[in-house]
Amino acid sequence: MDYKNDIGYRKETLKKLLYNIQKSEDLIVQALYDDFKKPEFEAVLTETNYVISELKDTIKNINAWAEPKRVFPSLLNFPSTDYIYKEPYGNVLVIAPWNYPFQLALCPLIAAVAAGNRVVLKPSELTPHTSAIIAKLIEKTFHINHVEVFEGGVEVSNKLLAKRWDYIFFTGSVTVGKVIAKAAAENLTPVTLELGGKNPCIIDETANLKLAAKRIVWGKFINAGQTCIAPDYILIQKNMKVNFVTFLMEEIIKAYGKKMDKSPDFARIINTKNWVRLDQMIERDKVIFGGETNADKLYISPTLIEEPSLDSPVMSEEIFGPILPILVYETEDDIHNVISRYEKPLAFYVFSDDKSFAKKMITSYSFGGGCINDSVIHFSNKRLPFGGVGHSGIGAYHGQRSFDTFSHHKAIVKKANWLDLPMRYAPYKDKLASIKRVLSWI
Repeated sequence: MDYKNDIGYRKETLKKLLYNIQKSEDLIVQALYDDFKKPEFEAVLTETNYVISELKDTIKNINAWAEPKRVFPSLLNFPSTDYIYKEPYGNVLVIAPWNYPFQLALCPLIAAVAAGNRVVLKPSELTPHTSAIIAKLIEKTFHINHVEVFEGGVEVSNKLLAKRWDYIFFTGSVTVGKVIAKAAAENLTPVTLELGGKNPCIIDETANLKLAAKRIVWGKFINAGQTCIAPDYILIQKNMKVNFVTFLMEEIIKAYGKKMDKSPDFARIINTKNWVRLDQMIERDKVIFGGETNADKLYISPTLIEEPSLDSPVMSEEIFGPILPILVYETEDDIHNVISRYEKPLAFYVFSDDKSFAKKMITSYSFGGGCINDSVIHFSNKRLPFGGVGHSGIGAYHGQRSFDTFSHHKAIVKKANWLDLPMRYAPYKDKLASIKRVLSWI
């Protein structure tokens, strides 16, 4: 077993993983439902099918990604050929979250294995059914010295973080991300941190309001709003608000019915702690739609809150649930005054048919990624990098970038012996003018 140097071995284990996942897809979907009633459609679309697609793409491209890349040499090194070699970091720790517990555990693991690393995976303890099936899949697929799963809570994470790693990949909250970064800094361990933030969704007077409402309802309430790139709050041009709210209500009912707690297409909140946090965010006197809750069933309905104070709980932190505040603006300064209150978000959305306005919005603010006239869908294109900036994350992945994330890029210059230019060698007398001329050409 030479997972570091044998690309054929890596590819075969990934093929085995693909087979085992496809064979177990029904069990995985059931585990996701058992953990927090994730609908089958969402489980397949955002979890199993996404991972299967990532595996197929990686298996197809692993040889090309791993090949040394020849780059144009520097004139100073003439004659030479220059290369970038990709080597695995070594021992990698992947800590996965609970909101997409299968996809966000397996996708980083696939990339780390493809790049030739040994991997330890810590799935979320908040989704025990999914965590258990992940552990079984890994045990069935990999040698224990290649990939190993450690289940458990915070105490397990702390023990793992106390060890020295060559790379750490974490997806989760900003608060825990800081803990990860601090632990990694003790050994100067490089990290990827996929975090979150308050993702704005700006709607101007030129937007197609009905279509915008439909796309926002899907992006916001998929997975019961427990999505790091979900729209966190609406900023809509003031005189458009009434019509837009009407469209939002219609689209929510169309998606989940009038008895939303009976809908098979709406997930539940992950646990009591998060349910209480979300319930306390709901300002009952500001609710214009929804607001129904059930602690026993961990249910919170899709809820619209009209113009909450910027100092209110719902506007003070990332919501991460099915609550959507609606704010209004009249000028671009109003937009800036809201967005600038918060750290750089993971996602940013603009709904507008005014190309100059949309371009101005996406270039005026720093954020991880986003969409014009849609929400969330940028995540699905593996040719686009996915990651945050500032408090919303460090590093990016997806597609080839995932392989590169888990690879050290080693620079190599292969110098020819048939010519050895004397200019760089001491003594340097009378060489400075000549070397300056050469440098000016580069």
